[in-house]
Amino acid sequence: MALHSKSAIEHHLADKKRRGYPWQLAIDKAAVGIEARFVSIARKVHTRARQFIRPIFPEQIMSTHAGTAVLSAARRVSAAGSPSPHRTWIERKQKMKHERSITTTESATSSEVQNLDPKRWWALACLLVGSFLALLDFFIVIVAMPSITSGLQATAADAQLIISSYSVVYAVFLITGGRLGDIYGRKSIFLISLAGFALASAFCGLAWSPSSLIMARLLQAMAAAAMAPQALASVHALFPPRERGRALSIYGITLGLSSAVGQLVGGALVAADIGGLSWRLIFLINVPMVVVAFIATLRVLRDTRSERRPRLDWGGVVLSCAALTAFVLPLVEGRERGWPVWSIVMLLTTPIFVEWFRRYEIRLAGAGGDPLIALEIFQQPGLMRGLGAIMTLYAISTFFLIYSIYLQAALGFTALQAGLGVIPFSIGFVTGSTFSPLFGRWLGRAATSFGYSLSATGAIAIALIASHFAAGVAPPWTLLGPAVAVVGLGMGMSMPTMKRVEPRHAGLVGGIVNSTLQVSAAVGIAVLGGLFYSVIGAHAVPATVTRAFSVTLVGIAICHVGGALLAVGLGQRKPRSPTGTVF
Repeated sequence: MALHSKSAIEHHLADKKRRGYPWQLAIDKAAVGIEARFVSIARKVHTRARQFIRPIFPEQIMSTHAGTAVLSAARRVSAAGSPSPHRTWIERKQKMKHERSITTTESATSSEVQNLDPKRWWALACLLVGSFLALLDFFIVIVAMPSITSGLQATAADAQLIISSYSVVYAVFLITGGRLGDIYGRKSIFLISLAGFALASAFCGLAWSPSSLIMARLLQAMAAAAMAPQALASVHALFPPRERGRALSIYGITLGLSSAVGQLVGGALVAADIGGLSWRLIFLINVPMVVVAFIATLRVLRDTRSERRPRLDWGGVVLSCAALTAFVLPLVEGRERGWPVWSIVMLLTTPIFVEWFRRYEIRLAGAGGDPLIALEIFQQPGLMRGLGAIMTLYAISTFFLIYSIYLQAALGFTALQAGLGVIPFSIGFVTGSTFSPLFGRWLGRAATSFGYSLSATGAIAIALIASHFAAGVAPPWTLLGPAVAVVGLGMGMSMPTMKRVEPRHAGLVGGIVNSTLQVSAAVGIAVLGGLFYSVIGAHAVPATVTRAFSVTLVGIAICHVGGALLAVGLGQRKPRSPTGTVF
């Protein structure tokens, strides 16, 4: 007899009791209990199978035939746990509730599909061009710096400012650029900043002196700071949650490739020397790329903006820019000019500007305004230590500069060969980034510190290899390549994960982290780059360049050891099963 409800089961048992079959009643009760126990065990097997498989295999593997087959087998085990028609009333009610939720989800998904932008993936491609160019033009300059220095008769201080000025302005205006999109529309700001970036790039390519190139780089950085945030904000606005993860993955991979592609393309363009333009091509190549992206964006990108229109904090922008300038400029120019009085005075005023900025932001927030940085965010557990660790992370930006100069000035490599020399780093970085979730599950909260330690070890290994060989003699790639790859592997694992930040602060923290990375790059170029040029002295011969390269690598390693100490405990805990087993 098929029993499908609580009333039917109770009627059946009461009928047997009335007829005087107590032994049958006992058997039926035992059968119902055994069945419920079997179903519970089967469901636990299904749950444990999912918990065991998903931490080991990435989400992409779970979508493959093998992952689907394993989970399907677990579901069949769960379904096999109830072959009998004796289903309890509670289970029946849960099933009906689940079916109603599926119906609701399907109707919501149907409505969501109807509102989707059919051109959203083409729009993503256009947005990625802007984000890619914004970071590309930081790294592409590094490999071309020897050619720029000789072509414009630039000093070491000029070379540092050409790189670090871009990072400083980009960091200061990044959050403001995002707010401009929220206020005036992300498509409008993206198109305006894209056009401004093309004009600034043309200005860079036509620069006639180091000062004009530095000025053009400042304008280029301002346009990039307004252009880059629109991509990430538009991804959240254009894509539904079920597609957003894939879009963000593509976004992250694109930005991750910017460093390697920048140096490869920069080296190739300088080596090609088309029309005798040499290093100018690394800037002029942006113009046709931007023109194509601009036309495509007009056709495929839908304009979006924030429901709440934030107000711009120009006072915070001015004060933060003043604080960073007072710190970076004397570090770069002071060493070149013999540390005049003005450089010392500027360094001493840096804490004053920082405190002024802090008080201004607190007063603005108290008055109901929208401060550039909400200072209460720094009360989040572990955030200050995490930002401190990130400040040491982009000391690696100096590595790209000194590595390029070492390969070209000390070993006689061409710009193209120097760009190819970054490939081991890129391989290590992609590997570390791809498998960082797996490393996190193996090492828990020690994974981030382990990544910093790896990059520090690789830097020391490169320094030992370079100093072991005579000046001007290229070390074999069987030694140098793996050491460079270890640095990249550690960098790929080293981004601290702030799991304890509240979700409502995630966007703000993301902006602060990105700005911190750019400030770290600028400070690293100013401090460690200054160390490199100080050791070289007045004569940039292979011997002094090799010595400066080794000494600066030790400085980078020290920074990353400090980052490893600051990052202790900031990673994700090892996942545990319900019984406490660590997977």
